[in-house]
Amino acid sequence: MLLGSGVWIGLALTGVAWIGMELFSSRPAGDAMAVTIWGTMSSWTLTALPLFVWMGEILFRTRLSEDMFRGLAPWLERVPGRLLHTNIIGCTIFAAVSGSSAATCATIGKMTLPELESRGYPDGMTVGTLAGAGTLGLLIPPSIIMIVYGVTANVSIAKLFIAGIIPGIMLAVLFSGYIVVWSLAHPERIPAAAERTSLVQKLAASRHLIPVVLLILAVLGSIYTGVATATEAAAFGVVGALVIAAFQRSLGWAAFRDSLLGATRLYCMIALILAGASFLTLSMGYIGLPTDLAAWIGTLGLSTFGLIVALAVFYIVLGCFLDGISMVVLTMGVVLPTVEKAGIDLLWFGIFIVLVVEMAQITPPVGFNLFVLQGMTGRQITWIAKHALPMFFLMCAAVLAIWFFPQLVTALPQRMKL
Repeated sequence: MLLGSGVWIGLALTGVAWIGMELFSSRPAGDAMAVTIWGTMSSWTLTALPLFVWMGEILFRTRLSEDMFRGLAPWLERVPGRLLHTNIIGCTIFAAVSGSSAATCATIGKMTLPELESRGYPDGMTVGTLAGAGTLGLLIPPSIIMIVYGVTANVSIAKLFIAGIIPGIMLAVLFSGYIVVWSLAHPERIPAAAERTSLVQKLAASRHLIPVVLLILAVLGSIYTGVATATEAAAFGVVGALVIAAFQRSLGWAAFRDSLLGATRLYCMIALILAGASFLTLSMGYIGLPTDLAAWIGTLGLSTFGLIVALAVFYIVLGCFLDGISMVVLTMGVVLPTVEKAGIDLLWFGIFIVLVVEMAQITPPVGFNLFVLQGMTGRQITWIAKHALPMFFLMCAAVLAIWFFPQLVTALPQRMKL
């Protein structure tokens, strides 16, 4: 009721938790709220979140995206679908230095949409593939949603980052595969290549990819080699983003200030939600709701697969009305006891959650990527959602893939010494 009336999510969560503690618990609500919120906000692990957000804000204001397009385009001349693949590859690369779905979608879209439109590529495929590929910002590390899940579920964020690599690449391949199949079925809709470039020209163009590759190596390489924790890697990322901006001379004082304020605003919103959610989790624990709900679900006799299908449907429906971070923090206190009782690996479940939250990014009426693309294209959300629907089904296929082949998630973390 509070959310529906327009109250901020974080305040709604805190208010409901307060009422629950006062009515159904003997513990003073004020003391519980202070201790819980301070404990959540002072987490060293959570420090990675504002740093990665700031890194994405800095990169959003550099020429990184433009350079990425110039480096990728020559290599796609002979691939079915040609430059449509720049949406997928660009989002995959930028996701590895961003962590935000909306930032990935907006940054790559700002560059590819005008280019592809001017070259005659079909609007539906251009916008639909960008909507889907933008969600890779959540799955390919570093990922803001993984940090939120790791903090709430007490799962290693470094392991979550590594676990997301193979599923992220798999999803990108599925998206590109769809473009290939569609292009072969509709060859007349794909414009002819404007020009042919030699191998030397392609290699020369690839120099534009060097900054983003170096930044990815600095952030993810420091985690994989054990040199840095996820929080320390986030600091490396911010320094690397500032170095790139200084090298490109694309970040003046005004842009620097805007990046810092933008990151602060976004993190304050997320932090308020996390604080309210942690207090609500504590309140529900005193009431006994998670335990009772887990026991009730246990009496339904659902198989593990049945439970995962039920949770997938639940999150897809929830995603029609809430953003990804809110979905995670609102439900983890209730869902995690049930998942643990079913014997599901919490690391695997984290990647599953990210995948279903990705679906929520392109489901109306509340789909953040749909909002971003509506602002950029002026199209109706329903039109954008219709063309993004194939990407939604490919994400469903990815969920099934990690269920039947859990090694896609667990293989890399098991090999890494973290």
